[in-house]
Amino acid sequence: MSIANIVHPEACGSAELPGRERQEQTTVWAYAIIDNGVDDLAADLTWMTGVGGAPVRVAACSGLSMLVSDVSETQFGEAALRRNLENLDWLDEVARAHHHVIDAAARLFPLLPTRLATVYSSDAAACAALDERRAMLRGALRRVDGRVEWGVKAYAVPESETAAPRHARDGFAAGRDAASPDEDGAQATRGGTGLAYLRRRRAQLAAGRESRVAAVDAARTLHGALAGQADGARLHPPQSPQLSGVRLPMLLNAAYLVPADGAADFNAAVAARAAAHPELRIEVTGPWPPYSFVGDDDDGC
Repeated sequence: MSIANIVHPEACGSAELPGRERQEQTTVWAYAIIDNGVDDLAADLTWMTGVGGAPVRVAACSGLSMLVSDVSETQFGEAALRRNLENLDWLDEVARAHHHVIDAAARLFPLLPTRLATVYSSDAAACAALDERRAMLRGALRRVDGRVEWGVKAYAVPESETAAPRHARDGFAAGRDAASPDEDGAQATRGGTGLAYLRRRRAQLAAGRESRVAAVDAARTLHGALAGQADGARLHPPQSPQLSGVRLPMLLNAAYLVPADGAADFNAAVAARAAAHPELRIEVTGPWPPYSFVGDDDDGC
């Protein structure tokens, strides 16, 4: 799972649930927003443990519910999270547990995943956050019902790695450069080796610019075609090589909302575009729960 969109937690409310006794200071870790109509199905997840090994439960609100766990404030409160999020080993373990709950639940009913490290002081605070955006969240739940997310990334492939470099297709070759000796052997009068180098270098730079422009156009075409086939699309900022693990420039980082039974058609469309655009290296991931389609503003709080 990619962790590029992790946000630091923000308390979305502070009211305490009346009558709820807390033996220790705890906070509520949120996994996903669900409709109240699936509470019975969600109750079957009580066997599952989530972040920190805590059992998963349902926090029922008015019209919507949330999958949550009670976790120690010492480890998962706001101050502790600010510190622990700097620990990559801790972060990886927590991210896996968070995704495990969401992935398992998404196989049973529609849900809207919350961002990693979304915490509330209590069930009442979580419900207050849901109440503020109830209409939008209900609409988003209807939109993702029966659909999954596919991720597509496209990178610019250097011209030297494509099947036919542009300068070769255009007939440019060292043997035809002005530096090549003519029939009289008058290389010096044709500009000499220095001028030949400059001409080759200029041609290489021009070919590189053309290659980059072609790759950008291809990525734009790819996104348009896939968005037209999907029920929703989101563009994310390109990732740095440190995050993506790929040294090539990332030109497209997108998510597409696709019917759960439409995986074959969607992947066939990606494959067809990849074959038509050797200037791109295309990666597909999924299917995922609809992480990118929580709301119009992609806000998962």
